[in-house]
Amino acid sequence: MVEATLRFLLGRSSLPGEVNCLRQRWVRAVPRPVACSNALFWGDGLNPSIIVSLDFPAAAPAADLVGQLGSAASVYKVGLQLLTAAGPSFVRDLLDAGKQVFLDLKLFEIPSSVADAVAAAGQLGASMVTVHASAGSSVLEAAVASAAHFPELKVLALTVITSMDDEALREVGVASTVPEQVLRLARLAHAAGCHGVVASPLEARLLRNALPQGALIVTPGIQPLEFAKGDHARFTTASEAIKAGATHVVVGRPISRALNPAASFAALCAELEG
Repeated sequence: MVEATLRFLLGRSSLPGEVNCLRQRWVRAVPRPVACSNALFWGDGLNPSIIVSLDFPAAAPAADLVGQLGSAASVYKVGLQLLTAAGPSFVRDLLDAGKQVFLDLKLFEIPSSVADAVAAAGQLGASMVTVHASAGSSVLEAAVASAAHFPELKVLALTVITSMDDEALREVGVASTVPEQVLRLARLAHAAGCHGVVASPLEARLLRNALPQGALIVTPGIQPLEFAKGDHARFTTASEAIKAGATHVVVGRPISRALNPAASFAALCAELEG
């Protein structure tokens, strides 16, 4: 299974030496349980609260990053770009390598369609899947009911995407401020039975105080202070997000675009442990 996976990622015409090289970089050991405060993830990673975002246009560069991080990272986010480009088989490859997958689908459809998509995510083996909270309680409830058939799958309600600010909300007819809208949608998601929410790290403390202790708070928009903010209008550092109450941080370009991704990941783990 591992060799077939690696050949898929490298291409059907890959030489045995290429397969062996990537096997040595990616596959390190059989995953073992890891203590984690929210008991969501298991694996052999250094810090399972860090979700590495695989924002790539194809399978090969994503697989290369996974290989560079090796056993240090155990949880990966696969979003719309990579899923569209590489297909669900890439998710299966990650799972076969002992990784956990946050499937960031950002579902926004009628309840039956969302329920079917959540079921597909569960059958695939994802640990998390996202649904837009602004789709309403009927959609969120349908997602939760569908996920109930897959005990390992958590439904996260996406509140306000991190590229939006108050002005962007007004543009689409929402008079509330970002914190007000995030809190409103988070309470809607909790009432619908969602396992947690996605919001920027700037709202983490607000959400931690408003939601039950066991609720997951997953925060993208994580950037070192010296890193350009990119598309994120609302962002902060990983340590600030965790201290504010986030259970997980999603980190992409500060790792994937680093000269040494493994060193950057290790530094991030050290930052959270400090």
